[in-house]
Amino acid sequence: MLWFLYRHFQHKLRKVSEGKPLGFTYVRVALSNPANPAKSVEIELLIDTGAVFTAIPRKLLEELELKPITRRKLRIFGGQIVERDIGGVSVKYKEASAVVPVIFSEEADTPVLGTTALEALGYQVDPITRQLKPVELLMI
Repeated sequence: MLWFLYRHFQHKLRKVSEGKPLGFTYVRVALSNPANPAKSVEIELLIDTGAVFTAIPRKLLEELELKPITRRKLRIFGGQIVERDIGGVSVKYKEASAVVPVIFSEEADTPVLGTTALEALGYQVDPITRQLKPVELLMI
């Protein structure tokens, strides 16, 4: 029931001009194969500060010739547990780039940029402007 309500209100809050829900932050990043950076693609992702890992459609990751290295159980919105393949992908935003864990997501999954990628890139979401801003990286 919660999932239905979430989807219903998400649909109602879509901006007509952009087709994106109000209050959500999207960012355009470049993804590439760490072993072959020539295999690269740009994608717009929803920033999800509640998600640990980044989730990218399996088909896109396979086009980059990426292969999963493990499989993990993950809790999704609504509390359900699913299993997904996990690998690594190179993510570039502005001048920052990092190799981060990535979920090989299924068609029904929302593509997101998770907190692990944000931290590795050295960015955080400004709660007022909803834009990414650089943060000081600490090594302590």
